[in-house]
Amino acid sequence: MSSAPITIRDVRTILTAPQRINLVVVKIETSEPGLYGLGCATFTQRYLSVASAIEDYLKPFLIGKEVHRIEDIWQSAMVSSYWRNGPVLNNALSGVDMALWDIKGKLAGMPLYQLLGGKCREAAAVYRHADGRDLQELEESVSAFKEQGYRYIRCQMGGYGGRDHQLHSPEGRLPGAYYDPNEYARSVPRIFEHVRSRFGNELELLHDVHERLAPIEAVRLAKQLEPYRLFFLEDALAPEHIDYFHMIRQQCATPLAMGELFVHPMEWLPLISNRLIDFIRVHISAIGGITPARKLAILCESFGVRTAWHGPGDVSPIGHAANVHLDVSSHNFGVQEWSPMSEELEHVFPGCPQIKNGFVYPNEKPGLGMDLDEELAAKFPCVNKLPEWTLARIPDGTSVRP
Repeated sequence: MSSAPITIRDVRTILTAPQRINLVVVKIETSEPGLYGLGCATFTQRYLSVASAIEDYLKPFLIGKEVHRIEDIWQSAMVSSYWRNGPVLNNALSGVDMALWDIKGKLAGMPLYQLLGGKCREAAAVYRHADGRDLQELEESVSAFKEQGYRYIRCQMGGYGGRDHQLHSPEGRLPGAYYDPNEYARSVPRIFEHVRSRFGNELELLHDVHERLAPIEAVRLAKQLEPYRLFFLEDALAPEHIDYFHMIRQQCATPLAMGELFVHPMEWLPLISNRLIDFIRVHISAIGGITPARKLAILCESFGVRTAWHGPGDVSPIGHAANVHLDVSSHNFGVQEWSPMSEELEHVFPGCPQIKNGFVYPNEKPGLGMDLDEELAAKFPCVNKLPEWTLARIPDGTSVRP
């Protein structure tokens, strides 16, 4: 390679949906022929806004900058719009940030985890999502995951908030994803009484409230679940109600996970510094990428909080790879959420992290270890359709947190 500084020659946004989930990928091409990096900028529900932020604003800001100056690029890009810390701009910046770390790993000839200090463990334990329409179906789902080697399993019954509730509603109610929070809250202790009675204590069990309860009901549920020794209870509260974590902490020892909707440091700092949560759950592209995520992991370590990065289907395989590199190099790793990848997704993104017996292993190639088949990606176009599941409503028709 030449001795001249390596600079950013082009920034490209690639939109694709091999698994019928809209994904946003950033590709940074450099002045060094053949050297490029890939990053995840996926905000599925507003993917076109992220693409515009990258193409119309970040791209002209970045052209000509040195690829090695990751910290300076992150800091200066964050404030270049003056207003900052929102999901659109953070995801756009994340795509750039991950791509620059990918390039740095390629230049060093090392996988990303080596640049972050090396492995603390060979692989990361993952959890999968068990669900069912009733307790029997849920038990079968848990049993299937156990047979596949998973030891961390999230248990839901009928999805977030439950389904098929008998609703007492007024006439003329608006359309939406209806559920009964009281019926849902009563069902959750029954779930874990049943699963523990069938599987004992050999499995680590989790549950996602997904903000579906009033704060005081979330307090009550956390207390009721204490005897079942959950690995964690996720999103018991909406970000707007995080002060109620004080009340939960005062009344029970159910471990708490929070953060997938966070986009601003002041959302997570009080919870961590006051030891009100046990696991941080941020969506790392939503907070701006690898640069802020590694700092957040180190902050959490000082307060005994473990990582459990958000890992749903609306993270590209590049984002999943970034999660895994952080997982194996962070001393305070807890568990990694995992969503299955289709054959189409793995073909579009060669190098996807692989699952073996309940653990995910990082790719040992330099950087993130991922690639993208752009020609194949173009065969899976995104569809601009507003989500329906986020229109959660309780029986009287009131719109509530999803």
